[in-house]
Amino acid sequence: MRGFTMTRGITGLLALAATALAQLQNVPNFGNNPTGLRMDVNVPSNLQNPSLILALHPCGGSGSQYAQMTGYANQGQQRGFITIFPSSSRDFNCWDVASQNSLRRDGGGDSTGLASMVKYAITTWKVNPAKVFVTGSSSGCMMTNVMIAAYPDLFAAATCYSGVAAGCLKGSPGSSPISADPTCANGQINLSAAQWAQRARDIYPGYSGAYPRLATLHGTADTLVRPANLDQQLAQWSTIHGVSLTATNPNTPQSGYSQRVYGDGKKLVGYLAQNVGHTVPVNQNLDYQWFGL
Repeated sequence: MRGFTMTRGITGLLALAATALAQLQNVPNFGNNPTGLRMDVNVPSNLQNPSLILALHPCGGSGSQYAQMTGYANQGQQRGFITIFPSSSRDFNCWDVASQNSLRRDGGGDSTGLASMVKYAITTWKVNPAKVFVTGSSSGCMMTNVMIAAYPDLFAAATCYSGVAAGCLKGSPGSSPISADPTCANGQINLSAAQWAQRARDIYPGYSGAYPRLATLHGTADTLVRPANLDQQLAQWSTIHGVSLTATNPNTPQSGYSQRVYGDGKKLVGYLAQNVGHTVPVNQNLDYQWFGL
C-alpha cells in the first residue's frame, strides 16, 4: 500500500508538471534579446483587452518550473491575464542584477531582454498597457526591483518575494550565491534612504514620471538574503514615491505576517513573515489583489 501511495503521488506530481508545460508556448523571436533569455508564455483563449504578468523565477529555476510553482497560469482564463515565464540560463540560472548592462535601461543585459518580451506581448496579444505587472522570487524579486527602476513606464505594479533593492548588487562580479559579493545579500550595504533611491534612479537617468506600486515580502528567518534587505527596499521605494510609514498591521495577510503600510497603502506596502526562511511562499491572492485582477 505504501508503494502504491508513493507511486500515485509521484504520478500526480509528474501530471502537474506536464500540465504546466502544456499550458506554455515558447516564443523564439520576440525582439532584442542580447543575453539569450528564453520566453515561455501562457495565453488563455478568447481574452479581450487582457492584463499581463511577467513572472521571474529564483536562482536555479526556470520559467516552466515557476509556472508550476506559482499556479498563475491556472488563473489566467478566469482573471483575464497572460503570463510570461522567462528563463535565464547563466550564473546558476540567476538573473543578472549586477552588471552595468543590466542596471541600465536598454543597456543590453537581462533587463533589456525581459522588456522586449513585455513589449512583444503587448503588441502581439493586444495587452492593456495600463495593466502590465511584474513579480518574482529571490533572484526574480531582485530583478523585479531592477525592472521597475529601468522600465517604470512599462509596469503598473509589482510584487516581490525575498529579494533586494534595485542596484544593491551594483558592481558585484555576479548575481548568484556562488558568484556574488555577499555584502548585499547580508544586508550590509549602508546607504541612506536618499542614496538607495538614487541607485534606482541611476538605472533610468532623467526619468521624471511615476513609478509602479510595490508590495514586497521577506522572512525573519531568511539566512540567505537577510531581512535587512526588506528595510532597504522600503527605504528606496518610499523615498521614490514620497511616502512614509503610516501603519503596522499584525497578522496581515495571514497569521505571523506583519504589514507595513506607507502613505495610503496604494503605492507601497511591505510584509515581514515571522519564522519564515528563504523564500516567502508566493501568495497568489495577495498578488491578484495588489494587481487588481
